[in-house]
Amino acid sequence: TVGAGKAQVNEGFTVDSHDLTVLVNGNKTFQIYAGNNIGAIINVKLIKQHEDYLDLEPESFVYQSGSSFNQSITVTGRRAGHVEITASSTPSESWITSDLFVRVVVAKSEAIIYTSIVFGWIYFVAWSVSFYPQIWINYRRKSVEGLNFDFITLNIVGFTLYSMFNCGLYFIAGLQNEYEDRHPHGVNPVLLNDVVFSLHAMFATCLTIIQCCVYERGSQRVSKTAYGLLVIFALVVIVSAGLAGGDVIHWLDFLYYCSYVKLTITIIKYIPQALMNYRRKSTVGWSIGNILLDFTGGTLSMLQMILNAHNYDDWASLFGDPTKFGLGLFSVLFDIFFMLQHYVFYR
Repeated sequence: TVGAGKAQVNEGFTVDSHDLTVLVNGNKTFQIYAGNNIGAIINVKLIKQHEDYLDLEPESFVYQSGSSFNQSITVTGRRAGHVEITASSTPSESWITSDLFVRVVVAKSEAIIYTSIVFGWIYFVAWSVSFYPQIWINYRRKSVEGLNFDFITLNIVGFTLYSMFNCGLYFIAGLQNEYEDRHPHGVNPVLLNDVVFSLHAMFATCLTIIQCCVYERGSQRVSKTAYGLLVIFALVVIVSAGLAGGDVIHWLDFLYYCSYVKLTITIIKYIPQALMNYRRKSTVGWSIGNILLDFTGGTLSMLQMILNAHNYDDWASLFGDPTKFGLGLFSVLFDIFFMLQHYVFYR
């Protein structure tokens, strides 16, 4: 069982931290501890995923039973990049070293690390606040005319699915175990700020929907096209949930399918508002503040990815899997188009 496996893993060697950041030509240390279940004499050799990225001192050690054990390992960065340190042992039973691994990031500049962190907090705040200019305009005008209902409808579905994905991976142990089984030395991709942002986005969008129900809305309504898309998205979610419930797929796969629907919504959700502005030849009733904040967040998010790619010499993560960067760029381009509509085309 999963529980029994983890109990056995904890009886072998482990480390004080599975994540370490070190600068090029700088050094850091981590500690290796021995579990109570280790007996006899164990020879351990540390294994570097990439030989020329860092040096280890020592690269091997011998454990003798019956004595307290705490082995210090010094890591010296040589080349920027991501390196995983694992270990092998003699005797070679897998449980002895299965928890002895460290994910090392070798960085070029400490200043870039802190700049990236600052950018991250700024775009988190910008994206979080971006919902409220529209809510304020609706409240002040007591009207939602000019705000496209398809955009709001797609938004609430997207953020609901995004919240399901984040909450599932952050709070549900069974899903976390599934993720660990697929990525034994991987890091859970969902952090607390992801959970907070998605739940807050869902809450703010619900406030906007309430405003759409109680304020003057003219002849605006959700289009048949949007309803058709919602039916398709609902079928994807319901069918995948049924498959997961019937053990045909894993629940983690169900969450991934939800995230794919969210990504699709992110690509198409701006189109209805842009078309509405074009047909009305006006942006009255629609908040440019939302777009300015979204543009700020999206731009800083992409800059952060570029900074990290440079600092860790990891351009493959940027261009080899372009989904995140591509979506950010797509959103920023739409923001620029909206700004042109507001400040140039329909002044």
